[in-house]
Amino acid sequence: MASQTRGARSRQHLLDAAASVFRDYGYEGASISEITKRAGLTKGAAYFHFSSKEALARSVLEEAVTTDGVVPQTLKLQELVDIAMALAHRLPREPVQAAALRLAVDSTACRLLGTAWPEWIRVVTEVLEEAKRRGETLPHLDPPQTGRVLMSAWTGMSLVLDEVPNGEDLEHHIASLLDHLLPSIAVPAVLARLDTAPGRGARIAPVGPVS
Repeated sequence: MASQTRGARSRQHLLDAAASVFRDYGYEGASISEITKRAGLTKGAAYFHFSSKEALARSVLEEAVTTDGVVPQTLKLQELVDIAMALAHRLPREPVQAAALRLAVDSTACRLLGTAWPEWIRVVTEVLEEAKRRGETLPHLDPPQTGRVLMSAWTGMSLVLDEVPNGEDLEHHIASLLDHLLPSIAVPAVLARLDTAPGRGARIAPVGPVS
């Protein structure tokens, strides 16, 4: 049991280190040497857990898709808001999230690995489908299409506004995005009850390792 615990801990150290290296250098610029150096482990330990740099990158992308901290709500659309706000809070603070975003705009990584966005779109679409079944959305809503629009807008805002700072953090920007988009998604009675205040992500999202 102790050996399994150490193995799991080593694997997580490698993932966290790999994420920070991919975040800092992109896929092509990242090396196993730098990853193991940051993890404080040997190359042998790295290859015991992951067969290649590509395997490490795939695991980082898989770990980036998480709804940790998002709990069931009376309104399913509030869960949608919470997913968007929690991710906005975590992105600047967690190497795994920042790495997933950088890999998503890295042409080499995209060809080899794809991105985390299809899985995120699936998560959002499922929430929208349930919200529609409950009567929370406007009747014409197309959940798959809206899921794609939401995640595309979320990604675009995080990329563009990172390069055009105005003193507000990503949570404030995503709150603004939701305030613009939700009126075309939610019925008025539900819209009035949704909490999109900046800071909600910080209240609900557990933040992982920062490096």
